[in-house]
Amino acid sequence: MSEVLAASPAAGTDTPVPAASGARQFWRRLRAQRAALVAAAVVALLVLVALAAPLLTALEGQDPTTYHPDLVDSARGGVPIGSFGGAGGHHWLGVEPQTGRDLFARLVYGARVSLGVALAATLIQIAIGVAVGVTAALGNRWVDQLLSRATDIIVSMPLMIMALALLAVVPSSFPRPVLVTLVIGLIAWGNIAKIVRAQTLTLKGLDHVAAARLSGWGTVRIARRELLPGLAAPVITYAALLVPANISVEAALSFLGVGVKPPTPSWGQMLTAADVWYQAAPQYLMLPAGALFVTVVALTVLGDGVRTALDPRAASRLRIGTGRRRESGTDTGPGPGARTGIPPRQARKETTA
Repeated sequence: MSEVLAASPAAGTDTPVPAASGARQFWRRLRAQRAALVAAAVVALLVLVALAAPLLTALEGQDPTTYHPDLVDSARGGVPIGSFGGAGGHHWLGVEPQTGRDLFARLVYGARVSLGVALAATLIQIAIGVAVGVTAALGNRWVDQLLSRATDIIVSMPLMIMALALLAVVPSSFPRPVLVTLVIGLIAWGNIAKIVRAQTLTLKGLDHVAAARLSGWGTVRIARRELLPGLAAPVITYAALLVPANISVEAALSFLGVGVKPPTPSWGQMLTAADVWYQAAPQYLMLPAGALFVTVVALTVLGDGVRTALDPRAASRLRIGTGRRRESGTDTGPGPGARTGIPPRQARKETTA
């Protein structure tokens, strides 16, 4: 059912022409949005920097964990020596106060942690949410009620409070990036489950799903062949918007001291240590904050562009909303007041009088 033929024939022939595939239409709509393309380029650059962090730090000749006490002024409390936080040929963005660790190395390695945690947590949320939503929609009444109530409980849980409680009781020997990923992924899947359940209930009533059921297909095969392709658009859209939200949650947890622990670098963990240095070493605060801001904004704009490209109705609403004009007295349509210059409401009143 993935191949669709256009209803209109080609010019001069009676042969139907293959319609553009869904992927081709998606890319065409996405390319029409310049903001989404710029955001995609920024996200691709950030991912490339995160993947190439070992190579970039090797080119600089530094690493994120080595201390350089000779580059900080102990008499002033550990302020970096030199202008711009000690930036130079050996330390491209300067050094960290008190420890003298290289800021560029910690920033690019922090991108690996922040982006990796957010993407992995999003995959866990999507996997659990899709499984629960589809099972609830295709199961009997008792299964639907049980899973729906469990989803309501998950949605009602405050994410930050639950994450703080869980991260505080887990032993520190457990790898913190993995723990933060699991906590975010296992707590915040309720909304995607609700979306998938509602969409699956809508898809169940379509003709091709009923035809597959009448042909003897099992529930698993129907879900895999007929329902999951129809769920791709809303799931991808929601996943694109989940990634920046998860980056913010990871940064907030690290900022509160229960997320990623030193010496592992993370943008949120860097912000935690930088809150007392914003006057003496402002670059130590501005660099991770700026990276976090750019990443979240780029992912949000890209997610909105993906939503618009996957949902033609959303795109048409945007176009109509920007071009719509108020009804004026120059109405040329049929009815009272047509071609008379009289507003329609006033013309109706005069007609009834």
